[in-house]
Amino acid sequence: MSRDQSLYIIDIFIAFNKIQRYTASFKNPSDFLHSELEWDATIRELEIIGEACNSLLKLETIDEKYRRIVDFRNQIIHGYFGIDEEIVWDVITNKLEPFSDDLKKVSYDKNIDLENAIVSAMIENEKNQKVSNFLRLLKKELVD
Repeated sequence: MSRDQSLYIIDIFIAFNKIQRYTASFKNPSDFLHSELEWDATIRELEIIGEACNSLLKLETIDEKYRRIVDFRNQIIHGYFGIDEEIVWDVITNKLEPFSDDLKKVSYDKNIDLENAIVSAMIENEKNQKVSNFLRLLKKELVD
């Protein structure tokens, strides 16, 4: 049984937020690459975004133009030691925010109710203050 599309969307928003927090102090891709914890955590969140997008494509929630995100995820998974930090940096600095905006628009245009997914994620992340705070702000922006 597949999860509700709203849960995948919230997974993506949480991953966006984590990536923003993990990378906020970096000014260039080289320094980011050599920061083991932040690099590894960010790569994991990019994998989550790609996997969630794959599910949203199957559910026909998002357009095929987002197949590139799934392809990027596959490159990360299968070519880990060959990941180009310049490409990852470009994705983080230039592609995540526009995709976030697109996903908000898709949610609105398709009348996808995100409230229950946000509440579920808040319960799941109740001990993670940073994610909980982000979800409260997201709920105000998208639901209230």
